[in-house]
Amino acid sequence: MRKNLFVFILICFVVFFSIAGGAFGGAAVMYLAINNGWITSTISPAVSVTGIQTSAPVAGETVSQNHIIVSTTELETTITQTVAKVSPSVVTIVGTVSNQADFFGMTSEGQVSGSGVIISPQGYILTNNHVIEGTNSIVVELANGGQLPGKVVGSDKFADIAILKVDGQVPAVAALGNSDNLNSGETVIAIGSPLGDLKNTVTVGVVSATGRSLDTGDGYQLTDMIQTDAAINHGNSGGPLVNLAGEVIGINTLVVRSSGSSSDTAEGLGFAVPANTARAISDQIIQKGYFARPYLGIRYQWITPDIASVYNLPVEWGAYVAQMDQNSPASQAGIRRGDIITKVGDQTLDESHSYINTLFKHSPNEKVTLEVLRGKQTRQISVTLGESQ
Repeated sequence: MRKNLFVFILICFVVFFSIAGGAFGGAAVMYLAINNGWITSTISPAVSVTGIQTSAPVAGETVSQNHIIVSTTELETTITQTVAKVSPSVVTIVGTVSNQADFFGMTSEGQVSGSGVIISPQGYILTNNHVIEGTNSIVVELANGGQLPGKVVGSDKFADIAILKVDGQVPAVAALGNSDNLNSGETVIAIGSPLGDLKNTVTVGVVSATGRSLDTGDGYQLTDMIQTDAAINHGNSGGPLVNLAGEVIGINTLVVRSSGSSSDTAEGLGFAVPANTARAISDQIIQKGYFARPYLGIRYQWITPDIASVYNLPVEWGAYVAQMDQNSPASQAGIRRGDIITKVGDQTLDESHSYINTLFKHSPNEKVTLEVLRGKQTRQISVTLGESQ
């Protein structure tokens, strides 16, 4: 019995020290492996069924598995840093306009407001044409609380772009980015002064689409527009649309809440003029004091299928020449009242190609061929375009 008991105790000691030795040895090997870089320590994140991490990783953690990690902290930090960078260059534009005369013949004055962004240390400010159109005087309210009188340098209503200038020191200057590099889904930030009083309001959204065209109802379209769901309200017009690099990639222009005959109400349909368009126009305005557009010198009625049906016209789309300016390129080329222009250069006029937008694809002093319907005859008339301011 003593012998058996001794053997049993001996076996227990052997088993205990074997297990303990193995555990100690394994821990030692793991410690050496990690500290010598033989393997990388990994922390498996908490994930949902879809593979999207539902709990934020702790700072410094290395995630080795193929999971989608959404770091809201990093995104918020980028947005706040971008806003802090661009906001000092955003201004509020307050214009004085003359209202109609009252019963006693007295003319009162009202105010309009919008936004703008400083693009030059010399005090040049980029905004929309409709913000400053018809104003008698302009005051520019800076982000730092200062106010400076503003002067209109020039504008282009067909792209809805205008340039103002203020004298004095400006708090900051924004950089214009390359709007051709925009992609749908890219995060963008709109900064402006909705309602005129809520200065430097920030809204965040994405680029919904690029290359949009909008009918102005005045015979031409705003083309190549950026569509965004970042909230744009009255007063935001002229303010910058900014990417996460802090570059102005658009000038906020308008919001659409319903479409044509549709009674449906839409939200998240904001539009901005691309920065590349704004840059081309503003550079020329700053250099020349105006933006040159090609000039033909006609007053016209835009023909649509409805109008053609009512007046029994031979074409559904075109520009009916109602009047011509004296000594204009059109009159010098032999165009007459009553002619219908159906083609400018190689482009046939139709629903998607209005007369104005097609003409503006050409340059001042360029020689183009117009296809003109006169009576029942189609004529090809060559004309050298002039320059309009």
